[in-house]
Amino acid sequence: MVKNTRGRGRGRTANGKPNPVDIHVGARVRLRRTLLGMSQEKLGEAIGLTFQQVQKYERGANRVGASRLYDLSRVLEVPVSFFFDDMPDEISSKSVHERREMSESPDPFDNDPMNRRETLELVRAYYRITDPNQRKKVFELVKSMGAIAAAEPDQK
Repeated sequence: MVKNTRGRGRGRTANGKPNPVDIHVGARVRLRRTLLGMSQEKLGEAIGLTFQQVQKYERGANRVGASRLYDLSRVLEVPVSFFFDDMPDEISSKSVHERREMSESPDPFDNDPMNRRETLELVRAYYRITDPNQRKKVFELVKSMGAIAAAEPDQK
């Protein structure tokens, strides 16, 4: 009898979820692609993939091989190390076995504001402001609004 192991193969956690390292790498691909204003389709064309395959990489559903990672770094104009930058210690310090056990705990990427589309769109819009003085004023405005919101008690 052949046992169905789909979703629990190499690189998957014990419960079949994508490996947290693959999720992080995918999030970094999405971050850089979005900051460049590049669509999934354009990125796919540049490296010989469909946009659906790019989506799977960005979600961590598919693992990115070494040669593909190299291609992505060239097209997205970043060093290969970029994809591993800012990796949380709880992921980078764990062995494969420990990462699988960790899968029962909440996913640290779910609530990270850096992984939200809104954040990426805000950063892209910010860098479209060509006048450095205007951009600095927008930056200061957003910082001051954030400080005010943090100082006020929740008003729901």
